[in-house]
Amino acid sequence: MEKKMSFSLYYLFIALGVFMLLQYWLSPQITNVSYTQFKKLVSEQKINSVVISSNLLKGFDKVEDAQKKEPLFPKQVYVTPRVDDRGLVDFLEKNNVDIIAENENTLLRTILSWVLPALIFVGIWMFFMRRMGQGAAGGMMTLGKSKAKIIAQTDLGVDFSSVAGQEEAKQELAEVIEFLKTPEKFTRLGAKIPKGILLVGPPGTGKTLLAKAVAGESGVPFFSISGSDFIEMFVGLGAARVRDLFEQANAKAPCIVFIDELDSLGKARGTGMLGGHDEREQTLNQLLAEMDGFEANKGVVILAATNRPEILDPALLRPGRFDRHILVDRPDLKERVAILAVHSKGIKLAPGVDLEIIARRTPGFTGADLANLVNEATLLAVRKGREDVSGEEFEAAIDRIVAGLEKKNRVLNENEKKTVAYHETGHALVATFRKTTEKVHKISIVPRGIGALGYTMQLPTEDRFLMSKTELLEKIDVLLGGRAAEKLIFGEITTGAQNDLQRATEIARSMVAMYGMDEKLGQVTYQQPANQFLQQGMFQPKEFSEQTALMIDEEVRRIIEERMAGVEKTLAAQRPLLEKVAQTLLEKEALDDEEFKALLPPEVKAG
Repeated sequence: MEKKMSFSLYYLFIALGVFMLLQYWLSPQITNVSYTQFKKLVSEQKINSVVISSNLLKGFDKVEDAQKKEPLFPKQVYVTPRVDDRGLVDFLEKNNVDIIAENENTLLRTILSWVLPALIFVGIWMFFMRRMGQGAAGGMMTLGKSKAKIIAQTDLGVDFSSVAGQEEAKQELAEVIEFLKTPEKFTRLGAKIPKGILLVGPPGTGKTLLAKAVAGESGVPFFSISGSDFIEMFVGLGAARVRDLFEQANAKAPCIVFIDELDSLGKARGTGMLGGHDEREQTLNQLLAEMDGFEANKGVVILAATNRPEILDPALLRPGRFDRHILVDRPDLKERVAILAVHSKGIKLAPGVDLEIIARRTPGFTGADLANLVNEATLLAVRKGREDVSGEEFEAAIDRIVAGLEKKNRVLNENEKKTVAYHETGHALVATFRKTTEKVHKISIVPRGIGALGYTMQLPTEDRFLMSKTELLEKIDVLLGGRAAEKLIFGEITTGAQNDLQRATEIARSMVAMYGMDEKLGQVTYQQPANQFLQQGMFQPKEFSEQTALMIDEEVRRIIEERMAGVEKTLAAQRPLLEKVAQTLLEKEALDDEEFKALLPPEVKAG
């Protein structure tokens, strides 16, 4: 495409150059002189031929140039305004000058001077407008056209067999597929398929993949567009694109229209700085009108995906629009095993690689995270020159994703290394001596990521959806174990516990202000939960008094101090074991679960 365009411009510039040369050759070398100078040139025999027009006198030094009337290459032309001189003809004849009468406005000159340049510039303008209109992103002539990509079913290559896990979501969507395949089965009893289906879930869980799988299973065209593609700087273009999208969809029915990142388009109205007149709200209004306008049984199904359902406009979620919400959540253990099997299908795994063990080590991972994990492990195997991918590469890939890239060049001095070793051992021992905490899987003092000087990794035995008060308190204990170990061994604390303290404080504050787990404040919620899909807080107005805020702060501080005291007591009682594990960690720099268990006393292992 680029080669063709540059080729056309090359010849266009050549044509312009030729035209400029022709203009130069066709234009005479005109010298404007006064009437007196003109007569003097005639007397000096420098003008041998004169063309008399209604307004001008043109003098030529050669008779043949004047006789041609439109000379192509005149050497010199002297031009002067014609004056009322009755003796001019006699004067010219006296000096043997050839006299020619001429009509000044000839057709050829008019064409050359006005029409031809105009045609050339119109041609250039049309050329560039055509190029702009053929652009991949659409030119000025296609601003109001929808940017949706129409993907044929044969080009998708995705069906439900490509989507591991998410069985509940697939069952919900199977009804849509059945309707698109055999609509008469539903219309026979007067049933109406939902107009809009909203896929809700964290990023990377496979919402877009599920939408493509629905199109692949049903065998209908698939329109894919992002919510941000509707919004433009120019007012009215977003609404025009919505209209154009639905016109195309109705023409291709039955089909599926998939709008990714719906929250960028469907944010609740009235929350912007420009009120109800900004471009985004006009686009949303048009989308609402179009979803009301088309018939439910025509075969156009609107699928949309978002990870921020709480900010969507209520009008989008009412019955008749996006009235069916399907949760696409993080996979559980069984689903993670299935997802790992799908992504490792084309990879040569070493004998003994157990996908279930890898799945147990990756709680909370989404489908995209697991795909990245398999790819990272494969890259590590290639880097080592292996013929297959072993469990060692998967372990290293998990460490890299969870804790960050290993910083081999970051060398700690002996004091820092010793402090990190006791800090991480403190975490591990407190986790070992608490009943409800997850077991220790690995301890490392190798610096990783941006600021991590070491880490203690715990492996959950099962997926958990509820946590008791005891479990939350003991989770705080584990987080405080590093700071308590530093204080016990060195009699001083460092900045290494900053992240631990932040996480422990968040848990304690949630227990007090959100979960109603504090006796003093009672069974009352003072704080709304953050976005469960994005895992980040949003600005929330404070709906309690300053006195209550002070009580919340006091209770959070009390919980942290009480748990810290208990952790210090535990580590003080196990100081010999703390010294033993920390010294071993200093020697090896990393301990796996078996090496750590081997250092524990028999009664602790049995417990």
